[in-house]
Amino acid sequence: MSRLHVEQPGALALVEDLGRPGLAHLGVAASGALDRGALSLANRLVGNPDDAAGLELLVGGFRARFEGEVWFAIAGALGGTRLDGRAIAPYTAVRAPDGAVLEVGTAERGIRYLLAVRGGLDVPAVLGSRSRDTLAALGPDPVGPGSVLEIGAEPEASVPVVGNDVAFPPPQGAVTLALHAGPRADWFTDASRAALFETEWALSEQADRIGARLVGPALDRIRPGELPSEATVPGSIQVAGDGQPTILLADRPVTGGYPVIAIVARASLDAVAQLRPGQAVRFRHA
Repeated sequence: MSRLHVEQPGALALVEDLGRPGLAHLGVAASGALDRGALSLANRLVGNPDDAAGLELLVGGFRARFEGEVWFAIAGALGGTRLDGRAIAPYTAVRAPDGAVLEVGTAERGIRYLLAVRGGLDVPAVLGSRSRDTLAALGPDPVGPGSVLEIGAEPEASVPVVGNDVAFPPPQGAVTLALHAGPRADWFTDASRAALFETEWALSEQADRIGARLVGPALDRIRPGELPSEATVPGSIQVAGDGQPTILLADRPVTGGYPVIAIVARASLDAVAQLRPGQAVRFRHA
């Protein structure tokens, strides 16, 4: 059995797979990796199925030692990554010898790394998933100093040979996200609906796996008051009483009482996961 001995988790290290969809009627959000494409890519690079559990590392500052010889790959954010002090290329499968030390530096582009190990992280599943839901405190505990993570048996698929152009780092400048109309768009003034698309927003520091709050002009409403709670989906843009929008993410509550003016298209959600505080955001119609 191979293992990963975590010496320094960084800002936040969570075990995540592709989540537990289909349980919203029980009050359980899907959770799972925020940047699903990056987790799938990292898994494919080491020959895993897309949904194998890996580590989601916020910002960086992570250090761990491998027990046993292990293939690994890192996708998502871009930053300095070293194995036994030697720089390694991003978005590439790397074989770590027994005892090798992996260091993931501070992200320079994007904000979430996804680390996959060949065989996946073999932690107990809860409701069919190994993902940590930070709002419901469901799934494996956050990884801390001294955590030892078991690595599963190697898959039958071999480590594929791929080129160097399988992925690109997250953008540094403004990010444009596609939006669908929200179920309560008619609660807002025409000027507010126009401002949503014409404004260059910025990601606030109030952003986590539950939601990402944006900074910009207040979006005024025609109808006052709150809604009876209704279902939410990842990407729902709720507008609170102060007129500021928040994009709900994987660990969101499954119902909410603020009106949803628009919904971020599923294809744009991975980009939201890699936004950094202060980074500009624009919207377009999906």
